[in-house]
Amino acid sequence: MRYRLAVIAPDVADVVRYSGGWLFDRAMAGWEVTVCVGDPTDIRPLRILGATVLDLESSLSSLSDAGVWPNGMAIAAKVFESDPRVRQGVLRNIEDRSFEVTVWGAACPSELDCRTEGVQHRLSVAACAFKARALAALGQPVDVLEDVEIFRCSETQDRLAADLLPVG
Repeated sequence: MRYRLAVIAPDVADVVRYSGGWLFDRAMAGWEVTVCVGDPTDIRPLRILGATVLDLESSLSSLSDAGVWPNGMAIAAKVFESDPRVRQGVLRNIEDRSFEVTVWGAACPSELDCRTEGVQHRLSVAACAFKARALAALGQPVDVLEDVEIFRCSETQDRLAADLLPVG
């Protein structure tokens, strides 16, 4: 049985820029990584990182029909703040501690600040290379690529985020 990570973001560039290396490392560790984006027109960069891509709106509409739930969810703070369905689902799952919720973005939404802790993921050498390739496929600059990605992560009943270490 594989762990499943569901990712929700406004667009492909946001996912690659803020969490691409972590997603690659999770995919290479055997996780099934599925990314739901608002604009799934050019999914090649996410395929480079080992992710399956779905349309965000269709995925949210059919969520109640889902038979298999993820072990973790990663979400762009922008989507949490702009979509009430996402906000409600994330808050409910953080409260239940049913699965890991990881958030990225410039600022953590105030509703999540006290419910999450700052964590970081140090990218493997392979993740750095594949993230650089995915950024290049997007036409993004890759001259300075950080080897650490920063997130906020909720606590779960079963701590799966061994690859996410406290920021310190």
